[in-house]
Amino acid sequence: MSILTPAHRAPAPLPAHGPHPSPSEPDDGGRGGRNRRGRRGRGGRPGQRGGTLVWGVGLAVALVASISVAITIGPAGLSVAEVWTVVGDRLGWAHSDLTPIREGIVWEIRLPRVLTAAAVGAGLGLSGAVMQALTRNPLADPFLLGLSSGASTGAVLVLLLGLSVVLPLAAFLGAIAALVATLLLARSLGTITPSRTVLAGLAVSSFAGAITSLLVFWNAQGDAFREVLNWLLGSLAGAEWDAVAIAWGALLAVGIPMVLYGRVLDAFAFGDTAAATLGVDVARTRWLLLSGAAVLTGAMVSVSGSIGFVGLVLPNAVRLVVGSRHRQLLPLTVLLGAVFMVWVDTLARTLFDPRELPVGIITVLVGAPVFVLVLVRNRARA
Repeated sequence: MSILTPAHRAPAPLPAHGPHPSPSEPDDGGRGGRNRRGRRGRGGRPGQRGGTLVWGVGLAVALVASISVAITIGPAGLSVAEVWTVVGDRLGWAHSDLTPIREGIVWEIRLPRVLTAAAVGAGLGLSGAVMQALTRNPLADPFLLGLSSGASTGAVLVLLLGLSVVLPLAAFLGAIAALVATLLLARSLGTITPSRTVLAGLAVSSFAGAITSLLVFWNAQGDAFREVLNWLLGSLAGAEWDAVAIAWGALLAVGIPMVLYGRVLDAFAFGDTAAATLGVDVARTRWLLLSGAAVLTGAMVSVSGSIGFVGLVLPNAVRLVVGSRHRQLLPLTVLLGAVFMVWVDTLARTLFDPRELPVGIITVLVGAPVFVLVLVRNRARA
């Protein structure tokens, strides 16, 4: 059984638009009472569940299509049919007549990178959504608690020592160390609360960032400096099947159980006291989910470098479209994050070919206008 599987009774479903039901819409206990428009529902907007299902199916189809098309984009003129022929040949249910070079481009170069990008986007988006719920802060993201800075310190250290072979492990351990330091600092101030956790995270992040800057200033030069800068800005160049295993392994082992906590996370919108009244073990759940978010973020950062913005913006964008219920928010954020990162990475490697931009730059250049557009189109609901 996964360590993230809920061990206690989940609270009752909560309102879809925030922590407090509208006074003009009495709560029917989720039994399908009539709302102001006279339609029968289950505590959310009429047709919201159907709309969520449509969004989910649409994003799932978009993800498969995005992966298929993204692999074809590049100097080698490949088609979607050729991509799936190679995949089928490697899995034993088709035969490929492509040359070994073209097969290698699909199977050894592009497919691992695209799959890694999808997992990284999904993992960072999910971690951001969970942390925003736990801290009750819509500006929270996977790096709020110092995870990015801790991972960067570990990664830069091994890069400067010439031990890049253990970079994923060093970045992962750095992220975990940062989380432990943040939670211990918050605990030393008294009961762990969202505000204390955020403040402790900012302190740890600043300290780890200063250590990273000192290491770069004192030691990095020439190729080493370029390699460090590339990692700090985020890059999926050179992603191989071991990166796919790390990213997807973490997403399946940690991410899926976190998605099952959707109803529990809804309770945190009412505050810790109300969540405890609803049957949630607040301290245990917060530690468990923060640890899960750290493990997931550390695994993603270890294969992609430091990529910001994804965990901050995508959960808010999904929330504006489908509401605040985490049973809908979490899976849709996973799918949207995967689609988003596939195309961001494709732009990064092809926009100025043969030069490649860091993924972190593209996430901001592409994501910020998209988020503004979502805000404008949904300003009536925000």
